[in-house]
Amino acid sequence: MKHLKIGFTGAIAALAVMAMSSTALAGKNSVTLGMSLEPTHLDPTAGAAAAIDEVVYANLFEGLTRINSKGAVMPALAESWEVSKDGLTYIFKLRSGVSFHDGTDFNADDVVFSLNRARGKDSVNAQKALFKNIDKVEAIDANTIKLTLSQATGSMLFNLGWGDAVMVAPESADGNKSNPIGTGPFKFNKWVKGDRVELVKFGNYWGDAKVLDKATFKIISDPAAAFAAMMAGDVDGFPNFPAPENLDQFRADSRFNVVVGSTEGETILSTNNSKPPFDNVKVRQAISYAINRQSIIDGAMFGNGTPIGSHFAPHHPAYIDLTSRYAYDPEKAKALLAEAGFPDGFEATIKLPPPTYARRGGEIIAADLKKVGINLKIIPVEWGPWVKDVFKATNYDLTIVSHTEPQDINIYAREKYYFNYKSDAFNAVMDALNKTTDAEGRNGLLGKAQTILSEDAVNGFLFQLAKTGVWDAKLNGLWENSPVQANDLTGVSWSK
Repeated sequence: MKHLKIGFTGAIAALAVMAMSSTALAGKNSVTLGMSLEPTHLDPTAGAAAAIDEVVYANLFEGLTRINSKGAVMPALAESWEVSKDGLTYIFKLRSGVSFHDGTDFNADDVVFSLNRARGKDSVNAQKALFKNIDKVEAIDANTIKLTLSQATGSMLFNLGWGDAVMVAPESADGNKSNPIGTGPFKFNKWVKGDRVELVKFGNYWGDAKVLDKATFKIISDPAAAFAAMMAGDVDGFPNFPAPENLDQFRADSRFNVVVGSTEGETILSTNNSKPPFDNVKVRQAISYAINRQSIIDGAMFGNGTPIGSHFAPHHPAYIDLTSRYAYDPEKAKALLAEAGFPDGFEATIKLPPPTYARRGGEIIAADLKKVGINLKIIPVEWGPWVKDVFKATNYDLTIVSHTEPQDINIYAREKYYFNYKSDAFNAVMDALNKTTDAEGRNGLLGKAQTILSEDAVNGFLFQLAKTGVWDAKLNGLWENSPVQANDLTGVSWSK
């Protein structure tokens, strides 16, 4: 009888544990997601790092419009809008009853402040060029905004959906880097530097989003540690898993979903076009011939990625396949180097930020270039110093980075951008594009722009970054693709 009693008690205990586990799963209302890169700060209107938007876009900050998972423009803080026939005037009707996380009201004055701040003389917005055609921002009343453009801009509604165009308040804007205050369904709770960023549900959110009570973004930079964290259940998922070599192991485990989608990330061998010898187009063309793109995709990304021949996403209808322009040809590369005055090659540096594609890809590219006489000194750099030294100060020869901003070919027309590329022909195409609103006309101009960049070999165009997502099989609502830099949690939930 004693043995039976112990067995019965053990059975009751086991059933209790199972019941508690079932209740815990059914009632789980939080998520912990892994990220490879830590944000440099948390203000998307004052930084270029994609990691900022990956935490705060649509979760904490909102714009007049927003971009959904399919890349379509949707209403956000503007519930509707009208555009004049000449494309120069936009009237936005704002939502009423919206408040910031600190309790202050959102109204038209905040829109005027946000857009003037983004486009102003002293703007530190990394995408200030998005707003250059805005001539005037006026508050008609508390819930109505009039936007007047200096010239028609076919992409204006899309531009206003970027993370760089989110709405901020004059009362809190200066503190958003460390204490971000937006209007989104989550509010900022805590940032433990080097470890995690915590968001919690905002109880006074204007919308009807049924969001989780808490979201944690866990910073795990080491690919091996990322794998271990997933296997141990320390994180619920990685929207962008940093170790593609582990994907098959996750596929074989029913606990996980592996979802490989596309991104807007043109991964490039960024080149300082104003610095000798890279100011010589033949040198740049030689580098393009010397790079074996498929070997980089296979070696650094384990086959996940699509070769590109210009700065444009293959899934876009205006894409032109220019990959054959610089088919792998080391002998052609050597001949061009000789024509450029470098028959014996030269030495240069390549600064590699932390992402796997950069560090692993850099090793492969260095080996490729060595075969044609270009000897690269590899310099690993952390993300913050990369932004400061490479992106802002343009103190570099070569680097590797994935440009994940959507449809951003226009960056090559900017007067001060870290490629230091100047082309009157390309600028003329961009000017025409800004004045064109019909899809057929825009696609034709985008094709011309791609061709110019390819012919000038402005950068080494490598591959379109794949979105390699891994998450708990019971977790629903994470994006398959990345039309913008975002981990939008507004539709995330758990299956019972």
